[in-house]
Amino acid sequence: MKKNMIAGNWKMNMLRHEARELTQNIISGVAKVKHDLDILLAPPFTSLDVVRGLIEGTKVKLSAQNVFWEDRGAFTGEISPAMLIDAGCEWAIIGHSERRGILGETDSIVRKKIKASLNDGLNVIVCVGETLEEREQGKTIKIVQSQVESALMDLELEDYSKFVIAYEPVWAIGTGKNATPEEAEHVHATIREITGNIFGQDSDLIRIIYGGSVKVDNIKELLAMDNIDGALIGGAGLNAESFVKIVKIAGE
Repeated sequence: MKKNMIAGNWKMNMLRHEARELTQNIISGVAKVKHDLDILLAPPFTSLDVVRGLIEGTKVKLSAQNVFWEDRGAFTGEISPAMLIDAGCEWAIIGHSERRGILGETDSIVRKKIKASLNDGLNVIVCVGETLEEREQGKTIKIVQSQVESALMDLELEDYSKFVIAYEPVWAIGTGKNATPEEAEHVHATIREITGNIFGQDSDLIRIIYGGSVKVDNIKELLAMDNIDGALIGGAGLNAESFVKIVKIAGE
């Protein structure tokens, strides 16, 4: 049975002392959540060790926000899957729309990062989603299908629980806007169909989570959809109270 996943992506926020305080408050808040779900925190690289030390022995797991596709070498400023594992990470976020849009990451780069991470034993959350312009042109399904199929190209999965797809409509990230639960479900169902065509029935074990201005007041409706298995939280994850409330609702 699949576990719901709630992952907090802190992006370029939180100095080390801030990361410590936020993590402590989150740990305290989620300690009594009884339902079995995956809770992830993705701090900046500079705070991975701070968060790692605090979550050890708790139900919270550590994720990186990015990863490179080589294990070592002359790649100034990059961090390898092996380094992330050594730093205590179990997960890495790959292909976030901000990296695609601002930093020019292509489907090919995303695919290389996925393969390198899985080969080294790092679990991955792969982000896909359309821009506002693409949505207004009716290209949502075409764009998402292309990104998903590229991410899964020549991929062999031994444990489907270690591979998560996050649908993040770019127009909804940090804007306060969000897809309705029904709109999100439509795209999630399409992603589910794509994974089924590639991996067969076992692909039902792949979790598909939603990201895009997820908040306390819409998480319950999103999780009520058949194909939404959790959420990738941005702004609401920078506040311990709201993040904990989202986790508790997901754990009901």
